[in-house]
Amino acid sequence: MTSKPYPITPSVLHAMEVTKRGCEELLVETDWLQKLARSEATSKPLRIKLGLDPTAPDIHLGHTVVLNKLRQLQDLGHTVIFLIGDFTSMIGDPSGRNNTRPPLTAEEIAVNAKTYYQQASAILDPSKTEIRYNSEWCDPLGARGMIQLAAKYTVARMLERDDFTKRYRSGIPISVHEFLYPLMQGYDSVALHSDLELGGTDQKFNLLVGRELQKEYGQEPQCILTMPLLVGLDGVEKMSKSKGNYIGINEPANEMFGKIMSISDDLMWNYFTLLSFRPLAEIDLMKQEVAAGRNPRDCKVLLGQEIVARFHTDGAAEKALEDFNHRAKGGIPDDIPELQLSGAPLGIAALLKAANLVPSSSEANRNIDQSGVRVDGTVITDKTLKLNAGTYVVQVGKRRFAKVTLTD
Repeated sequence: MTSKPYPITPSVLHAMEVTKRGCEELLVETDWLQKLARSEATSKPLRIKLGLDPTAPDIHLGHTVVLNKLRQLQDLGHTVIFLIGDFTSMIGDPSGRNNTRPPLTAEEIAVNAKTYYQQASAILDPSKTEIRYNSEWCDPLGARGMIQLAAKYTVARMLERDDFTKRYRSGIPISVHEFLYPLMQGYDSVALHSDLELGGTDQKFNLLVGRELQKEYGQEPQCILTMPLLVGLDGVEKMSKSKGNYIGINEPANEMFGKIMSISDDLMWNYFTLLSFRPLAEIDLMKQEVAAGRNPRDCKVLLGQEIVARFHTDGAAEKALEDFNHRAKGGIPDDIPELQLSGAPLGIAALLKAANLVPSSSEANRNIDQSGVRVDGTVITDKTLKLNAGTYVVQVGKRRFAKVTLTD
């Protein structure tokens, strides 16, 4: 990779350990070790790229796995390039999709990009972050440049990509412009002289295209770091808004803390590795203490407070713990929403839906079947119950409350 090997010092080995923490795959390890060694010897920070297509502006904890890794690398002194794919958003990334994604408008991209970066700033160090838009170099390419770029990659190589292969074999149309997406993402690495590109495991093909294109343009190829997809609260599926198993980083502190406390003890260690900034040695010590009899709840509280403090404040994290303990003893939080409804006598399912405690009447009935609904502290088992005019504290599950004043 480099003409002369640089010395591998203890701090370079430490940087390698930080890089690999929680990662799925690092390609090519020997190259990355030499990049780290060169950076230390020359005092020149490495350039680390994360490309984002701002299709969905709201970040949940699953998205922060990669952002956390970027912050760890920033803390080692390296520069993060937060690349907004405003140009590539016009194409739509086919990764993992089985149909053509509709492109976004320029206005949608601008709003989403701004929201995304504001949220990511809770994790990244702004002083070591460059924000770039790939329209800077993609727009000037023009038709001639685009054709010259396309000449550097073959259709056969494109069809090695799993989702393209499946669509091709199934007779599902692939638009020619979709082949351009990995090429344009790869060209970003050329334009930015990227040393390392991060992405989810589903992005591996696109990341490798960047490495190949850098070689074509006579550059030292970037290394690739893929991070695992965070498992959601259900412990089964990846964290996703559509699955409802997510924790949004803008959620209220109490809600965020309560959701973290709801994960299984086994899943907690995975969250510690991917979401916590605590040293691995400290996490290993906690594991040993739990194996020796320490209550895993103590560790989960530490994790919950760390994450709440990151997106809110230390004070909010303390308050969330107090609130959680209060609820665990059957107490009612101080700051529950209050609302007025009319139509008494009103069926319990309709009331829960009207109070925004459940999305639908069927969900209300499911919660009643599972003994998850309380009115003034009493568990409700009768789905046909009608409430007369009056004021009630209504609870669904452990965390959803409302004080409802019902009138005729």
